[in-house]
Amino acid sequence: MSTKLIARERECQELQAKMESDESEFIVICGRRRIGKTFLVEEFFQHKFDFKYVGAHGLSTRSQLKNFGRALKEYSRKPQENFKDWSDAFYALKEYLTNLSDEKRKVIFIDEMPWMDSKRSDFVKSLEYFWNSWAAAQGNIVLIATGSATSWMSNKLFKNRGGLHNRVTSRIFLRPFTLHETEVFLKKKRFAWDRYQILQCYMAFGGIPYYLKQLNPTESVAQNIDRFCFDPEGMFRTEFDELYNALFASADTYIKVVKALAQHREGLTNAEISKITKINGRNLTRVLKNLEQCDFIARRAQFGHKKRGTIYRLIDFYTLFYFRFIENDLTLDPHWWTGNMSSGEVLAWNGWTFELICLEHHSQIKQALGISGVSTTISTWRFVPVKDDGRIGAQVDMVITRADRLIHLVEIKFHKGQYSITSRYDEEIRQRVQTFIEETDQKYGVVVTFITTYGLKNPTSYGIVHSEVTMDDLFKT
Repeated sequence: MSTKLIARERECQELQAKMESDESEFIVICGRRRIGKTFLVEEFFQHKFDFKYVGAHGLSTRSQLKNFGRALKEYSRKPQENFKDWSDAFYALKEYLTNLSDEKRKVIFIDEMPWMDSKRSDFVKSLEYFWNSWAAAQGNIVLIATGSATSWMSNKLFKNRGGLHNRVTSRIFLRPFTLHETEVFLKKKRFAWDRYQILQCYMAFGGIPYYLKQLNPTESVAQNIDRFCFDPEGMFRTEFDELYNALFASADTYIKVVKALAQHREGLTNAEISKITKINGRNLTRVLKNLEQCDFIARRAQFGHKKRGTIYRLIDFYTLFYFRFIENDLTLDPHWWTGNMSSGEVLAWNGWTFELICLEHHSQIKQALGISGVSTTISTWRFVPVKDDGRIGAQVDMVITRADRLIHLVEIKFHKGQYSITSRYDEEIRQRVQTFIEETDQKYGVVVTFITTYGLKNPTSYGIVHSEVTMDDLFKT
């Protein structure tokens, strides 16, 4: 494994296993833009391929074929051919590979494969024929395809009902770094930030390797945010449009959905999203599924419901930051963040994003609670009373239901120091627990767990606290 690779051990093990097999392998690597798909492949194979081609966004089939011919010329050292279609191109690739020695496996890397499939091209059919009529039978071909357009990869490769049905032999989906992996990455880049600063960095940029790679270790988190997000020339002022337009056809439709979610901290149901965006039926289902596959949104079941009432929440930290602070920024103040870190707007954002981080690190929370070996489900819960019926509404952002008949209602609080529970807040929690028990007709035991940055100041003073999880626990592997 390359010393440059961080936190991709499982993916490298999968690639190594396919390299050691005695069959031809068709490997598909998916993940959102900037997640490190190309970097993973190039570092694992140390940039040594028998053929490599990179699809170009927005080019016509004719231009793609011309680029493919140039790449084949470079590898084969033969005069460049002009292909009239993809069938010709793949036939030429077959001829070139046939002339290579059979003593080792022949590795083909096609980066950004979805961009090669221009409108009305024969790309997918030609790829099918190339694989089925020749490559699969050779026993020594390793074809690696990557793509940011996860929906294309799913529809054209994984769910293909034609010649590529069940032909993919390995699916690797790259996820954003966890807090632990982010910490390892930053330390390797010689950052001296403590975990509180890394947490704030994660809130703005998430665990996206490319974003983290751009940060300057000689500056504070706040200085980096100012430089990238509030300087008029900052990278993240234009990244949003490039990100969504590169990933999705009809990007405006996807942006409507994430914008709606960015305005609702508690999340939205399918019906609520439809009402706000005016996107309906299968079209909305497709958009939500594609956004979820790219790790922009996540589904959480509502407690007591298996499917109906599923809550969708925006979990892409950069997208959330963009809508909250960049989209309508007219201040032209390159130091806005440094000057407003203690404002109510930023503190509210801290609380929201800390909740999201906790939801995405539920495995670490289970470990801290000592229940890693217990089967659990993670859900949310909210109760909206009928108007004027006298009952009080309530919401719990994280509910951990254990198979051993215990339920954790999780309170999540981001604070600069130890968090102090006031007598008023203690009473609010007790009322919330009682409402939950009554409205769900609960027979399990119900306890309250607190997740804070530095712990509770005096937890033993309040019998309501059953267990604690701190920021340090979220950084565990």
